[in-house]
Amino acid sequence: MSRRSFFSRLLAPRRQTHGDTNTKTLANPTSWLYRILRFFIVVALMLSALWLLLALWYQFGTFSPITWLASVFIVGLLASITMLEYAPTLANKIINKTLRTKKLSKFLAMLYSGLWLVGVGWYFSIEAKSDRDWQPEVSEVLSYTRNANNPNLITFYKVRNFDWYLAEKETDGAAEILANERWETRTVDMSKLSGIDVTNSYWMGPLIAHTLVSFRFEDDRPLAFSFEIRKEDDESFSAFAGFFRRFELSLIASEERDIIYTRSNARGEQVYLFPISHLQKHEVKALFESYLKAADELVAKPSWYNTFTTNCTNIIFYMARIVSGERLPWDYRIWVSGWLPNYLYDVGMLDAAPEKQNQPWSMDTWYERTHINPKSMGFNNLHSIANSYEFSRQIRQDIPIPPLADSKIAAENGAQSMAVVSNE
Repeated sequence: MSRRSFFSRLLAPRRQTHGDTNTKTLANPTSWLYRILRFFIVVALMLSALWLLLALWYQFGTFSPITWLASVFIVGLLASITMLEYAPTLANKIINKTLRTKKLSKFLAMLYSGLWLVGVGWYFSIEAKSDRDWQPEVSEVLSYTRNANNPNLITFYKVRNFDWYLAEKETDGAAEILANERWETRTVDMSKLSGIDVTNSYWMGPLIAHTLVSFRFEDDRPLAFSFEIRKEDDESFSAFAGFFRRFELSLIASEERDIIYTRSNARGEQVYLFPISHLQKHEVKALFESYLKAADELVAKPSWYNTFTTNCTNIIFYMARIVSGERLPWDYRIWVSGWLPNYLYDVGMLDAAPEKQNQPWSMDTWYERTHINPKSMGFNNLHSIANSYEFSRQIRQDIPIPPLADSKIAAENGAQSMAVVSNE
């Protein structure tokens, strides 16, 4: 049986063929396979239509004439195909000729397939842009230069260092978050890298968090990196919209006094800072270089944010796994960002016994010690280098900062032993 005749038979209404010696029917032993396949075809049709309609809604807006016309046409087309295929008696009464019903069914199926393929082509032709009317905190693009005489010296341009504060609205007295905008130039020395901290900021329950990475330096204040959606002035975040090329991707380099303070103090999110253990210096440096590469790519060509595949957490994991390989196994918690700290604990990247004289820490202890909101409460956020140092020091109170591992064997053995302790 050819592929064409197979699908023609699969989509055709259930029927009987009478012969002299036997009766062929789709109710024979193979009919269960056809029913299952037909069921999955219907599900695929519905899901494909839903995907296309959502793409239209998020690109053109809910009240756009294009959205409504396309919705009516697609829904009507699918309803007609469903009636012709699965209610042939009703369809025959309306059309009054079986032969015409079959031809019309095939025509509508081909029409829908063609329409959907056009929609897919349109969707993937939508290009990310860099020249929109952006919100102030994502209005600039991070770039850098490397010192020709010392490649470890990196000068960043457009490092964010806003002063965030709460103020009362004149209209109704409600609190609103305001900022004194400031973009700075900052030079760091990669040879002085001393460790990595992962910060999780919870803003929508325990499962969803925004993830930032801070790089510590031996004789300088930390520098934080954050992959974020690049919102326009009139936009607000939507997880569903993030699946449909609605937001561009932005990489922010920032002082912790800005990018963490705005979450813990201004927005009131619950923020936790976790120092990563059992890393070698070359791993820290390689991850830092990965951020430089990401900055280069976004300067060269804007990219889309995607809620599932390209978000603030799994981009970091992709980069870290290139550096650390099998030490970071694939895990569902990479996509459930709120549980990322638990994943790090289970794979031995959080020291289960950071205070050697005491009992090993549980994950509950880690969350208690690393909760920075009580530590940053009432912090004077006026702009100064001294205040940047002080904020970074203050939020790390009571958090043991691990040293870098001396060798690969020491790093891997330390992580493995901590993973055993954490899983006991």
